[in-house]
Amino acid sequence: MSKIVILQGSPTPKSRLHGVLDRVRAQIEGSGDLVSVINVRDLPAEDLLHARFDSPAIAEANRLVAEADAVVIASPVYKASFTGILKAYLDLLPQKGLENKIVLPLVVGGTIAHLLAIDYAFKPVLSVLGARNILTGVFVLDTQVTWGEDGQANIAGDIGERIDAATSLLVQEAKWQTTRAQD
Repeated sequence: MSKIVILQGSPTPKSRLHGVLDRVRAQIEGSGDLVSVINVRDLPAEDLLHARFDSPAIAEANRLVAEADAVVIASPVYKASFTGILKAYLDLLPQKGLENKIVLPLVVGGTIAHLLAIDYAFKPVLSVLGARNILTGVFVLDTQVTWGEDGQANIAGDIGERIDAATSLLVQEAKWQTTRAQD
């Protein structure tokens, strides 16, 4: 059984990104893997802004990442990049905090002009943190996620299929890595 952490970088309590991640989480749980979610917005703001590496909340989040086989890193796009609150947390991970992790970046953006945010904003930071197995990320236009009257996210068919395929690959790679480590 693999351990997968979802780093959720939205500063808002309910966004289209949450709808996407609900789908990802359900698929991971359905595979039998363990999932932990770190909502970066719930970490103490003072600890993030003052770079308190010794903060109990930061230490706990870092422990979850350290113990994970795979990490989903997700953010809305703000000013052509991921959110500042997510960057503040990533700055508090150890220098090689993503070493030997399978990483899946997910981004929700308001315009196709932000399509390259994964390649030009996320990937350099993930590489510096030691990630070498960065899966092809998924860019989701915010118009592809709507909220139904039942409070559930409706994700457009084609992008839903891409999210499912990327999540399936993440689960498969994590299982392979976990099995290999046990041998």
